[in-house]
Amino acid sequence: MSLQGLEDLERRLAEPVDRIAIASPGQRSPKPRSAHAGSPAEPVAKTRLKWTDPPTRRTLWSQLGEDIGCVKARDPAARHTYEIVLTYPGVHAVIAHRLANRLWTKGLRFPARFLSWFGRVLTNVDIHPGATIGRRFFIDHGACVVIGETAEVGDDVTLYHGVTLGGTSWSAGKRHPTLEDGVLVGAGAKILGPIRVGAGCRIGANSVVVEDVPPGMTVVGIPGKVVRDRREHRRQDGRIDLDHHLIPDPVGDVLTVLIDRVEFLETRVNHLQSRLRARAVSPSPEEGETEN
Repeated sequence: MSLQGLEDLERRLAEPVDRIAIASPGQRSPKPRSAHAGSPAEPVAKTRLKWTDPPTRRTLWSQLGEDIGCVKARDPAARHTYEIVLTYPGVHAVIAHRLANRLWTKGLRFPARFLSWFGRVLTNVDIHPGATIGRRFFIDHGACVVIGETAEVGDDVTLYHGVTLGGTSWSAGKRHPTLEDGVLVGAGAKILGPIRVGAGCRIGANSVVVEDVPPGMTVVGIPGKVVRDRREHRRQDGRIDLDHHLIPDPVGDVLTVLIDRVEFLETRVNHLQSRLRARAVSPSPEEGETEN
């Protein structure tokens, strides 16, 4: 290698090298530095490092279109779009919340609360305008549903009537639950406190959940008990499994075991009693020798 080549190599090694910066959770990835000084950096698509990060702002019409379109995939009774838009109170409640939430985030608190109140009067669904609701959110039957101010709901979540996402504290701050993507909550279920329900979970009807739930689990009972479901929660065509009535019954399983145990003990006691009676009726050989 010539002397000129060695000088060029030394000059390149002395130049600063761009390093890859790894963003910590909750932060956006930094923009890459340009390859040459003075040249503009290439645009980088923004990605969500965590589902809890603020999502990319979507247009209102695109959100409403997804909210209406997901109904056909989750409600067999839905026939056409006009019927969904005009007759589904759950869809009306979601539309009202989308509008109220935009007012809330812009600082128009009273108009947001008034619109939320009007939506509650119209649909019997109470969603605080400060609640964070993800994409393709569906409330089936839309009656007596309550979602608190600091509640967070991910994408593709389905709630049935009578569901409450409530708080358990008088202090300000995070006091309502967080539902990750794909959660299904059965009718009458209550999820209370700043807990997290993992992605793909199913909450059985009338359950009361007060603790964190790992992803993919099924919760039943009062208080809610986490059970493992052996069945696949999603169908092969990718649609959400709505057979939420086919869930394990841990209380029933325990009662069955206890009943079997009681029957076994009763059988054993009856056997011992029969042996005692037989011994009392017939004298033993030692007693016969004594009498003789």
